[in-house]
Amino acid sequence: MSRDVYVTGVGMIPFTKPGANAPYPAMAAEATRRALADAGLGYEQVQQAYVGYVYGDSTAGQRALYEVGMTGIPIVNVNNNCSTGSTALFLARQAVASGAADCVLALGFEHMSPGALGAMFNDRPSPFENFDKATDELVDQPGIPLALRYFGGAGLAHMQQYGTALPTFAEIRAKASRHAANNPLALFRNVVTADEVLATPVMWPGVMTRLMACPPTCGAAAAIVCSDAFAQRHGLSRTVRIRAQAMTTDRPETFGARDMREVVGFSMAREAARQVYEAAGIGPADVQVVELHDCFAHNELLSYESLGLCPEGGAEKFVRDGNNTYGGKVVTNPSGGLLSKGHPLGATGLAQCTELVQQLRGTAEKRQVDGARLALQHNLGLGGACVVTLYERV
Repeated sequence: MSRDVYVTGVGMIPFTKPGANAPYPAMAAEATRRALADAGLGYEQVQQAYVGYVYGDSTAGQRALYEVGMTGIPIVNVNNNCSTGSTALFLARQAVASGAADCVLALGFEHMSPGALGAMFNDRPSPFENFDKATDELVDQPGIPLALRYFGGAGLAHMQQYGTALPTFAEIRAKASRHAANNPLALFRNVVTADEVLATPVMWPGVMTRLMACPPTCGAAAAIVCSDAFAQRHGLSRTVRIRAQAMTTDRPETFGARDMREVVGFSMAREAARQVYEAAGIGPADVQVVELHDCFAHNELLSYESLGLCPEGGAEKFVRDGNNTYGGKVVTNPSGGLLSKGHPLGATGLAQCTELVQQLRGTAEKRQVDGARLALQHNLGLGGACVVTLYERV
């Protein structure tokens, strides 16, 4: 039997540019302390911990948590590319739901370097070998960094099939900036217009400008999940419950469909969302607020469709009708998303969790989505894995 799992504490630190950050143990420890304080717990009450990071040495999770306490608990280090934080949450929820533990910490952090992402080990096969091969065959832009070719190529495929215009991606980025202006933890809080986004340096003519890509970022975020019995025994908040959650990985269509949208995980995300909606007995129209993986403005647009927020091919109309923001059908990325809040890889999924828990508690202040009762989280990592989580205000 599966037990109910509650998110009883969340915490994150302000995201920063590389070089402006504290060392990773300090960042991770501070996010953990904030989550514990939010829950009203001491670290000695945590029974297990799942710690996510992408760019770090083995057992960096222990190094980070030993700053908070050395209690001898199981600490599991997690690396699932950009979905690392939500993978840590997935494992923490499973531990509680299965009865293996009653109170578990999910922690994510990243100490990033400036510039484009790159491989750390060049003396062995890359996990992106097949992704790079497919991209080379589908996108003839050898001078552009691979991450841009992945997601820019996916956006270009949407443009070619549905006539989506470049300014639509600029509108998504401008929306992100308006939301981030109300988030004191976001990296970029300056509001930009769509015209200003289009006027930034061109990364790929006709496809992408600089502000349509998220920046390298450092930071940390954490969540405490617990069982109903544990929460009642310790007088903890049971306001927010994880109602459903799913993790998916790639299937043959990732490469076999010969479509860049599939290479960057469109069907992987759609299947995770389908599983969550089915398990919860709801549809996407029942959700009021979403934090989704907008590593590029192009992926936000694709995710509207993969998550069922609009029909396939309907994303441009969805944006132009204002259905992705306050006053529309569903508020997407009230935090500012990866585009404005920042994207410290291991922390991203838990920062999304933090935002949605605050929304469902009604404590998001100027970012608050009126009547938020169901909140959806989408966190995707190429290589690949996608985690979709549905939170419910109880």
